[in-house]
Amino acid sequence: MRGRDARTSRLVDVELDESIGRSTPDIEHERAVAIFDLIEENSFQPVSDDGCGPYRLRLSLVDSRLVLAVARQDGAEVITHILSLTPFRRIVKDYYLICESYYEAIRSATPSQIEAIDMGRRGLHNEGSQTLRDRLSGKIDVDFDTARRLFTLICVLHWRG
Repeated sequence: MRGRDARTSRLVDVELDESIGRSTPDIEHERAVAIFDLIEENSFQPVSDDGCGPYRLRLSLVDSRLVLAVARQDGAEVITHILSLTPFRRIVKDYYLICESYYEAIRSATPSQIEAIDMGRRGLHNEGSQTLRDRLSGKIDVDFDTARRLFTLICVLHWRG
């Protein structure tokens, strides 16, 4: 994303469509935090719309696919990208398992055990983030940190509590 303007190559709003469904207050809070973190710092540029942002992103689920509807800040539609969630299933499942282990370890494990589990958790998160970048390649340019924040949001959308 070299040469692009950071003021325009970014998201200023992320909305979850009603197809996502609502959940418990704790999960809704986690979703709100993930969205806040994503909006706070990101680098996001649809390949077909060079420098015409900033952008709004509306996420929805259709037939187990994540729909990313991108519009300019004024609401003008830019692109809709449908992302199969199949490549993420194993990563998200493993990520949740290791997160559970991490939260259990915090209560009783040694600092070195906690650190080892956390390294595994970060590794899975990085794998999911890179998978997301690869799946968006040629359609939407995001830097790795933005992909990490988007992957966090995808994980939270799958969290059932």
